[in-house]
Parts: sequence; C-alpha cells; structure tokens
Amino acid sequence: MKWQNALNDYQLYLKIERGLSKNSIDNYTLDVSKLITFLNINNINVAPTSINTEIVQKFIYDTSKNINARSQSRLISGLRSFFNYLIFEDYRKDNPLELIESPKIGIKLPDTLSEGEINKLINAIDLTRTYNNVKIGERNRSILETLYGCGLRVTELIDLKISDLFFNEGFIKVTGKGSKQRFVPIVEATKKYINIYATQVRTHIKIKPGFEDTLFLNHNGKQLTRAMIFTIIKDLAKKIELKKKISPHTFRHSFATHLLQNNADLRSIQLMLGHESITTTEIYVHLDKSHLAEVIEKYHPRK
Repeated sequence: MKWQNALNDYQLYLKIERGLSKNSIDNYTLDVSKLITFLNINNINVAPTSINTEIVQKFIYDTSKNINARSQSRLISGLRSFFNYLIFEDYRKDNPLELIESPKIGIKLPDTLSEGEINKLINAIDLTRTYNNVKIGERNRSILETLYGCGLRVTELIDLKISDLFFNEGFIKVTGKGSKQRFVPIVEATKKYINIYATQVRTHIKIKPGFEDTLFLNHNGKQLTRAMIFTIIKDLAKKIELKKKISPHTFRHSFATHLLQNNADLRSIQLMLGHESITTTEIYVHLDKSHLAEVIEKYHPRK
C-alpha cells in the first residue's frame, strides 16, 4: 500500500464514516503528510502497513524540536488516529504509536472577555459604515451579538441559515462538528439585532445563486469566510486598544464562562455548546475560582 493511497482512503473515512468538517480533515491530513515528508527527506522507503515504532519515534523527536508540547501532543494524536484506521481496515495488526506517550500539557484555560469588554467591542462598531452600499456595520454588530449570545463556533456562525431561525419558539438550529445538529436558545437582544440585519441590510444585497438561505453574507452576496470574521474582531480589538489576544472563539468561551458565573448548570452549558463530553465543558469551572468559593459559601451545610 502506498502512502498517498492510504491517505486518500483515510480522508474519505473521516468525511463519510466520521462526518468530520473540512477543517478537521485538513488537520488530520497534515499530520500524516508531515510524516510522509520526513520519510522522503530521509530516504526511508517503508509502507504505512509496515512502518514501525522506532521510525515514527524518530520523526516525532525531530519534529518536536520546532513545536511546543501542545502541538506535539496533537501530532501524536493525529498519527495514532491514522494508524487506528489502518487497523480498522485490517491493513495492520498494531499501532506504531501505541507505546509513544504524549507530553503532559495540563489544562489550557481559554481566554475570556468581561461583559464590559464585550460591550466595548460591540459599541466600537461603526454602524454607518457601508461597502458597495451594504451596511456592513449593522451586519458586523449582528455577527458579534450572535457569536456571544448563542456561544457559536465561527464555522457554525457562517453556516447559519435563515431556515435555521426559529424565533417564535426561541431557538436557532446549529450544525456543529460532525454535522451534528442542536437547538440553542436565543435571547431577545440577539433576535433584535439579527432582525435589524435581515430586514434592513440583507434585503438590499444582490444574493448569488446558492446562497439564498445563508444568513450572513458579504457585500458580493456570498457566504462570509472564517478569515473575515477573524479580521472583523481583530480590527475592533485594535480600535479599542484591547491588550488581550482574541478570536471568534473568545466570544464562545465568554458565553460559557458568564453563564457559569451566573449559576447556570454545566449540563445545560454542555448542551448549548454542543460538547459531546461534560469533561470538555468542565474546563470553564477552572476559570473563576471566586465563583466556586461563592457556591461553597451559599450551598455547603457547614458554611
């Protein structure tokens, strides 16, 4: 079996069997591609079905000189997944990464914004700004309000459809990782800003075929890109001289953290974020130790 053939089959497996997004598939592919490049550079002629732990270990050792522990751990995890696929398809009997341990990286606490910082960012939007007669200021406010108000991932935001909006019921339908769908409650403030954008801005855009149902559009009537959302937020952070390094995901983290601070239960937050495991959601418990102290003070019988 040749490496490229194995990689192509693996990509199909990730897409069809596991239902992963293009971004996730690209990341898994990159891990295997790095190993293939290493083998080519070092003239190591070995098939994916016969490569052993020693060769893989040397690749990881050489690569780890230029990456941090978190990236090294992700690389090992990606390669382990690839070889598990080969075992699943009966191409191999063992995984060459079985005895290779990932470095200890601890818990990475996500960056968050305070309510004041979020308000400052949103208030910094120039609502009069237009581009090709499109009020992109109003659109950008609606985007940030939706990111924070619903705790969406950036891909979930740009994929949001008009047909996903169930305002009368108080929910929006979100398509998350692995094409899994969930219903997320939407507050009145967020509904208001989406309605302003939809009725006063979007109706004046000449929409390209295929994007009639896409909620957030660029001035050319097409779907926004992830990069565009990053740029909008980066420019606003610079405008208000915010020292924190933020991204669209920061609004999602802030959404979860603020809910927890206001005594929302972890299970509800898990469902709204679309986390498969409550363990992923539990990271937000580590963000605010003062909140935990208040919980003990309020609820413990020995207070």
